[in-house]
Amino acid sequence: MSATLPDLLDPAGAARCVLWRDPSSGLAAVLVIDDLSLGPAAGGVRTRAYPDAAAMIAEAAALARAMTRKCALAGLDAGGAKAVVLDHPGLDRPAAFRALGRFIAELDGVFRTAGDLGTTTADLAAMAETCPYVHTDDHGLAEAVARGVVACVRACARPAGAGSAACGSRCRAAARSARRSRALAAEGAFLLVADVDPRRAHDVAEATGSHVHDPKDILLAPVDILAPCAVGGVVTAEVAAATPAWALCGAANNLLAEPAVAEALRARGILHVPDVVASAGAVIEGIGRSVMHLADREPLIAALGTTAGELLAESAATGLTTEALAGRRAAARIAAARR
Repeated sequence: MSATLPDLLDPAGAARCVLWRDPSSGLAAVLVIDDLSLGPAAGGVRTRAYPDAAAMIAEAAALARAMTRKCALAGLDAGGAKAVVLDHPGLDRPAAFRALGRFIAELDGVFRTAGDLGTTTADLAAMAETCPYVHTDDHGLAEAVARGVVACVRACARPAGAGSAACGSRCRAAARSARRSRALAAEGAFLLVADVDPRRAHDVAEATGSHVHDPKDILLAPVDILAPCAVGGVVTAEVAAATPAWALCGAANNLLAEPAVAEALRARGILHVPDVVASAGAVIEGIGRSVMHLADREPLIAALGTTAGELLAESAATGLTTEALAGRRAAARIAAARR
């Protein structure tokens, strides 16, 4: 029996799903809004190929739930959502993203968005032609994520005796994103850099004085802190059991392949900063500016390191995973808002 729409949304707890189609441009998209208790829903637009509509909706729902937790933990006046666009050979990208912008604009600010995996700066520019709720400053958002990751890496390094630098002079971090890599290198980290684009990996390594590693086995490279910053679901039970790293702090959304991986990391004594904390810099920058009208978003970004440290300390004291503790914190803030 094929899955029904409630079947697809229930695992992530999402309540609102919007399906969009524009035949002339080839646009087929889904928006899942997870929660509006704290404010308008924030989340990027992901563009990729999917085997069917069920896979699109399931990924959008899982990512939307992660965004709800991310906003709650970051102290933002926003809930979570995610839009997903089906990438296929017949997609007229400029026309499709202009159409998507019109659809989002019809929601009148309920959904605030920016880029995500597979969505280009040109796509965002096309959306912005027809929608005022799109953040097109991809560079600024990426830089904000980088600063948040560095703050969280510092929180990992302190219990390990590495001082206040990101990883200390002895630390090596496996990272994908160029901006995250440069930010870590600026803190004194020695990097192993991997990317599916060899040229991009070479450019980052050259700019940071680091080394290029084969992306096929980067997750098991001999590093101190593992920082995956590309697609989610890459930290499997096998990776958790075999990685030499003593900390995991990456900015990819939904980094763990399944919930049980969090317990496997804790059981091995691997420090784990949940990605809903480590990756929150961009949504802080976007929502802090457009919804909360904060002149200075830096205190909220710096506070990610404080939150990471508190979760690590509480995990050590209670034996609970940081993932579970982060979920509890987010749920408590949302429940308080509903009351």
